[in-house]
Amino acid sequence: MKKAESIRILGIETSCDETSVALLDLNNEHLKIQKHYIATQIPIHARYGGVVPEIAARTHVAEVISLIEKTTGWKSDFDAVAVTQGPGLATALRVGLEAGKTLAWSFRKPLLPVNHLEGHLASAWLVPANRKNWKFPILFLLVSGGHTELVLMQDFCRYKVLGRTRDDAAGEAFDKTAKLLGLEYPGGPKLSQLASKGNPKTFDLPRPMIHDPSLDFSFSGLKTAVRYLIENEARKSKIEDVCASIQAAIVDVLVAKTVRAALKVKPKAVAVVGGVSANPLLKSELRKALRRQCPGIKLLAPAKGLFTDNGAMIAAAGLWQVMKKQKISDWKKLDAQPDLDL
Repeated sequence: MKKAESIRILGIETSCDETSVALLDLNNEHLKIQKHYIATQIPIHARYGGVVPEIAARTHVAEVISLIEKTTGWKSDFDAVAVTQGPGLATALRVGLEAGKTLAWSFRKPLLPVNHLEGHLASAWLVPANRKNWKFPILFLLVSGGHTELVLMQDFCRYKVLGRTRDDAAGEAFDKTAKLLGLEYPGGPKLSQLASKGNPKTFDLPRPMIHDPSLDFSFSGLKTAVRYLIENEARKSKIEDVCASIQAAIVDVLVAKTVRAALKVKPKAVAVVGGVSANPLLKSELRKALRRQCPGIKLLAPAKGLFTDNGAMIAAAGLWQVMKKQKISDWKKLDAQPDLDL
């Protein structure tokens, strides 16, 4: 393998319903995403109202071959393969892993197993302006469809989980309350769009655990409250107001917990990553709260196109392993780890 100052990483992501392959190039401290392709399965799973694991896995098989060909031309112009090992859907993860193993064997390249959650953290690092402010420790709010965690990054590849959801993730709360409202899959982004036109004070929904001294989250109670609201009052109300009230409840909890964590650990920066980090209200409210209570702490976020699952973030996390000179695993022994944690 070449020195970390000049290296190309091929990243493969197949953890859920996005197939993605990217080529990341680091040359004399200049980082560039050379190629990046994402094939979404949203239209396929929309007809079922959610992701069907076996359909996702079968779709990944065709897509990952196509995207690897587009990215590499089946040439060995890369130094290592980074692939998502977990967490995620077991059958979907194995498609990417087998593709990575095949490339590692065919071209005699190292295979870097990547934690999908670490990939989300690395998505913010791919922004040049963020790298200028990349000083440890960094506090991350990781919010996606399956995960809501507060993570302290102490160094590359070294983390401490400060708090996590005890039941449903924030992204799941967005999607499932949207489904209760009859919005098409994936409902979270559609709920957010409607919320921008509504009054968030129309309904006083609960903010679960917002005053709990821990840094953990819980959103199952909010989903239950929304269900009762829809059965009783919301049918007579504007859907925009219902959506705005739901979004405000979720965002209030996320912001309050993140600020509490920042006051406790005093990071050099705060980053919000994961699919829900694309939510405009979350970013604006978090930025305002940090300015008020933690002046001087910058808010970092991924660039457009890097919020959701993607191969570039997996390649970046693989590059971190190379930079820290972590031991290369024996690719023959690697298998999917659906419940992998940081």
